[in-house]
Amino acid sequence: MKLLVLNGPNLNLLGVREPGLYGTVDYQGLLDLIQKKCDERGVEVRFYQSNHEGDLVDAIQQARFDCDGIVINPGAYTHTSVAILDALKAVALPAAEVHITDVTKREPFRQISYAGMACQGHFIGQGLQGYLNAVDFLIETVENSEQKQ
Repeated sequence: MKLLVLNGPNLNLLGVREPGLYGTVDYQGLLDLIQKKCDERGVEVRFYQSNHEGDLVDAIQQARFDCDGIVINPGAYTHTSVAILDALKAVALPAAEVHITDVTKREPFRQISYAGMACQGHFIGQGLQGYLNAVDFLIETVENSEQKQ
C-alpha cells in the first residue's frame, strides 16, 4: 500500500508560522512523524508540498497511477479551490482531510471546505496527530475495500 501525503500553502513554514496555532514542530519534523507511522504500519508514503494550486492538482492526478489513498491538508486552498475538489473526485482514491487547527472554530471564511467534500475522513483540530489518525483511517479504508472485492 502506498499513500500520498499532500500539503498546501504555508505548511512548509510549520514551526515558524503562528506557533501559537500550529505548534513549534517544523515541516521536516512533521514528515518524520508521518514516515515513522507509515514504517510501523508497513505502508509506503510519498510526500508533496506546494504553495501553488495547480501543482497540488497535478500531484492528485499523478496519485491515481501509484497510490492507494491521499492524506491532504490543502491549507488555504481548502476554502477556495474547486479545482482541488474536482481533482480529488476525478481520481476517486480514498482521501482524508487534515487541518492542524480547528478550522470550524476560526474565521467564518474557513467554515467551508471544498476539498473536504471529496474526502471520506476528516481530522480537524487534532494537531499533528491528525495526520497520523488520517494514515490509520486510510489504511483501514483501503484494507476494508480490498476485503469486499
